Amino acid sequence: MNEIFVTIAKLFQIPGTVVKVEPITNGHINETYHVVVENANDTSEFVFQKVNTFVFKEPVIMMENIGRITKYIAEKMEAKGISLDHVMQFMQTENGNYYVELEDSFWRISRYVPNTITHNACDNARLLESAGHAFGQFQTLLADFDATLLHETIPDFHNTAKRYATLLSHVEEDPCGRVASVQADIDALKELQPVATRLCTLLDEGKLPLRVTHNDTKINNVLFDATTDTAKTVIDLDTVMPGLVAHDFGDAIRFAANYAKEDEKDLTKVGLNLEYFRAFAQGFISEIAATMTPIEAETMALGALVMTTEVAVRFLDDYIVGDQYFKISYPDQNLVRARCQTKLAQEMLAHMDEMNAVIAEISAKAKA
Repeated sequence: MNEIFVTIAKLFQIPGTVVKVEPITNGHINETYHVVVENANDTSEFVFQKVNTFVFKEPVIMMENIGRITKYIAEKMEAKGISLDHVMQFMQTENGNYYVELEDSFWRISRYVPNTITHNACDNARLLESAGHAFGQFQTLLADFDATLLHETIPDFHNTAKRYATLLSHVEEDPCGRVASVQADIDALKELQPVATRLCTLLDEGKLPLRVTHNDTKINNVLFDATTDTAKTVIDLDTVMPGLVAHDFGDAIRFAANYAKEDEKDLTKVGLNLEYFRAFAQGFISEIAATMTPIEAETMALGALVMTTEVAVRFLDDYIVGDQYFKISYPDQNLVRARCQTKLAQEMLAHMDEMNAVIAEISAKAKA
């Protein structure tokens, strides 16, 4: 087994002997390993990752995106004399690629960040605020990066208007005969459609800037210091591409600030946790306040509703077409998920004034 790691290390110009290989089991998509390499001078630690090319159909352009932004961040930090100990650094091959393609596999290597842990769930505001700082710092470091230089690795990923169009097309087709039983759910999402597609409209009108966005801003994509439990760096950059900052902010809120789990059947338990909303916003907005445009600030809270509604649309669409995309562990799980997210979006709409006030308050203090 170690032979493959020896081969890959040589292709990435890593001198020395591979002395330890341990699987990292946190992720569910790629195969990931902690690899230790010794040479005459020192011992180095790396993360070797075999990319799942069934999930990531175009891994080359994905790695081009990752290489460009991580190199940009590293150069900016080095210019300011900031240590790179806690940032993602990817290795390059002799010809400058951030990947190697073998006969039946696609590999990449990043430097291992020591003394760190991840959290799969967030049950306190302090952790969430710290994660907000990490994602906000990621945005700030890339605020002057030309997002048009990046590939759109998942076309129309957060095109909410197109997600709605797909749902309504499948409602007309009714391929599994499920539409009649979910008409109330369809109607609820149609009521949210005008506000949920507003970011798309503003982008089309050129009123919102494209930025480099992470597009998977869950707390488990942040490395925390194992000693202090403070956020150190953002990881899992596979979905980095051009997008709207409100989408990154909104997806984090959707994930973290719901009183209930994503597939809660009892909708009375579903609601917006404003304490957690404020905590993440405190971290995130305080970091990006100086680079936000006025309209970005005005629509940041809206991003939470947009992302929540968009996910509800996707869950309901998948239910209508027969559960083809999202994995389910019991019948009707996608419908349960859709109803949970729809209820959360409705709660966000009801609290939009409060959410906007929090954003404005934090932004004003950060700029003062």
